[in-house]
Amino acid sequence: MTQVEGRQKTWRDLIAVADLEQGDATPVTLGSRELAVFDTVDGIFVSHARCTHGAANLCDGYFDGRHIECPLHQGLFDARTGEPKAAPARVKLRMIEARVENGRVQILI
Repeated sequence: MTQVEGRQKTWRDLIAVADLEQGDATPVTLGSRELAVFDTVDGIFVSHARCTHGAANLCDGYFDGRHIECPLHQGLFDARTGEPKAAPARVKLRMIEARVENGRVQILI
């Protein structure tokens, strides 16, 4: 467990690496959270799945290994950092700290 801003966070299993869309974005639901797991050229990254501009599911967009394009208005985000890279996207994606342990993607929640 990790102490963060007065509350404890723990690593939680999200999905097996073998179940990921290799080199793509995989949608995962955890409770009421819709998440996107990106298998980038630089490793595994996780964000909330909805575009910050039009709320479309980013997992339905084009992914080039580094950037995810929103399927609704073609806003572009860096899947590793969440930073918006092309209009109309202006607000950063909410990223979730992730790691791979024992063949499973885990997130810190």
